[in-house]
Amino acid sequence: MIFFVTGGSRGIGESIVLEAVRQGHEVGFTYLSNEKRAMQVMDTARQINRDSRCRAYQLDVRSSAAVEEVVDRFIGDFGSIDVVVANAGINKNNLVASMSDEEWDDVLRTNLTGTFYVCRQFLPEMLANGGGRFILMSSLGHSGVSGQANYCASKAGLHGLCSSMAKEYGRKGITTNVVVPGFFDTDMSRDGMSQSNREFWVQFCPVGRIGELPEVSHVVMFLASKGASFINGQTISVTGGLDWAP
Repeated sequence: MIFFVTGGSRGIGESIVLEAVRQGHEVGFTYLSNEKRAMQVMDTARQINRDSRCRAYQLDVRSSAAVEEVVDRFIGDFGSIDVVVANAGINKNNLVASMSDEEWDDVLRTNLTGTFYVCRQFLPEMLANGGGRFILMSSLGHSGVSGQANYCASKAGLHGLCSSMAKEYGRKGITTNVVVPGFFDTDMSRDGMSQSNREFWVQFCPVGRIGELPEVSHVVMFLASKGASFINGQTISVTGGLDWAP
């Protein structure tokens, strides 16, 4: 299969890229600005599986023109698309009363509007192919977190986008699902969460620990597989039960 992963140079996105390569798939992934890190991911991918192509593309998903240009390049490079994983995301925390227009707009345009741009651009190719998979990476924040109204609104929006796409294109062989990761040790969680909050979430997670990145990338691989062909418009939680903990 041929994968396209946004935000694939670190954290969960990197784990998805490398797992896809490990399973013998071809992968294109995007990064925003850290070219060195993207090159390191490609080097690791070559070490894992020299027979699988892995290519990085610089992309700011907030720009519809940039998305169009990169998707066209990707299709030119790989020839087709089977699975799109929309993982690119940022957070800029603040209370609602103090949140600036820029903090609101940057997060919504990256996490939600950027995902829409990417999905819209790949849809014609999937329709021509007679099928495909969209996997949208959400967050526990989709149900609301203090100090993250912009982030939570963007992630909640992904669930609505997923439901609409599932209904519009399911009969065309195109499925769309949302994955909700719990607390994983990534750059975003390390930078955006205090040690006391980390300890609190681990304490109340029914599994009693943070997630390991392969535990979410394997779920994504399943949703991309033939075994998941009848799963459409669903929210798959990979949280260790944290979403219903007290």
